[in-house]
Amino acid sequence: MFTGIIGATALVKKNEKQKNDGGGRLAVVKPRGWRVKTGESVAVNGVCLTIISLSRGLNFAYMPETAACSTIENLQAGEVVNLEQALRLNDRLDGHIVQGHVDTIGDISSFSEDGDSHVLKITPRDPGVLRWVVEKGSVAVDGISLTAVKVAGSWFTVNILPFTWQETNLSTKKAEDKVNIEVDVLAKYVEKMYAGKK
Repeated sequence: MFTGIIGATALVKKNEKQKNDGGGRLAVVKPRGWRVKTGESVAVNGVCLTIISLSRGLNFAYMPETAACSTIENLQAGEVVNLEQALRLNDRLDGHIVQGHVDTIGDISSFSEDGDSHVLKITPRDPGVLRWVVEKGSVAVDGISLTAVKVAGSWFTVNILPFTWQETNLSTKKAEDKVNIEVDVLAKYVEKMYAGKK
């Protein structure tokens, strides 16, 4: 479980696809000062991964399902990724509940500026997820807890504050880049509860 508050950014060291199962192995530079051990969960661009080794960095394995529904297999050496360690029971929930289970990939349709902030327009590959995205509600983009500003039939926008812009990988993104999208899981539970009462 995560909050969408990014703890650090780091560079990808290597990303190798496994021919036998369709999954892969990802290696990322370990952020300075991080205390982690094998078996721990870390969100990498919003994807919950398990540390399998600490040899020369953070080393993860990912499954074919993870590769199929996220951008993880397309990460290249030298690319900047967002990292967040798992939530502890005594931590503040500064963002929102993020599971690290990506719902769909989104395409950044456009960037624009709004004063000191940046506005991203994102088009999900699966437009069906937009039923769980509401204006002024929470959505995770590459693992970052953000607020949806506008929601339309096939896209939504988020405003990025200067601090978030500087402290995450969003400053390295451009139009047509892909991001991981995870909607607010509470919206899914509410929908299911009400569907059962019809």
